[in-house]
Amino acid sequence: MGNGIAHTFAQFGYAVSLVDISQEALDKAVGKIGKNLDRMVAKEKISEADKNATLANIKTYTNLSDGVTNAELVVEAATENVDLKLKIFKDIDANTSDSCILSTNTSSISITKIAAVTKHPENVIGMHFMNPVPVMKLVEIIRGYSTSDTVTEQIMAVSKTLNKVPVEVN
Repeated sequence: MGNGIAHTFAQFGYAVSLVDISQEALDKAVGKIGKNLDRMVAKEKISEADKNATLANIKTYTNLSDGVTNAELVVEAATENVDLKLKIFKDIDANTSDSCILSTNTSSISITKIAAVTKHPENVIGMHFMNPVPVMKLVEIIRGYSTSDTVTEQIMAVSKTLNKVPVEVN
């Protein structure tokens, strides 16, 4: 899911920091993004220049703090393991600004529970993409108990810039 999310944001002009635990995993993710873009070029949905621009928008990091320090929005897409996600959110929270929006692609873990390990639970929200991310239009937007209206509105708007259909769900 992470590479599909990175692909989508990069394709729509966002500067993307793709973070994973190993360079091997990152190389595999960028390779998959490149293959997916090649298919889009072959189907004449995008140009070769669009493909190159998309790939140029992605920088990779094996160090989480390096990847998120200047982020305005983080979309976490780690495996569905509560302890792992809570650790990741503590680390992200410690390395981002107080205004950074922290979102998770979780489909089963409480947004409120994740938000509780951060300093700013009002900035934590669910942004659940459907697979394959570059193709599927729906994005479920899930508020936590403390998620602010402003953050929800911003994520709804960002989703639309990705040519997605955001739907707020409980």
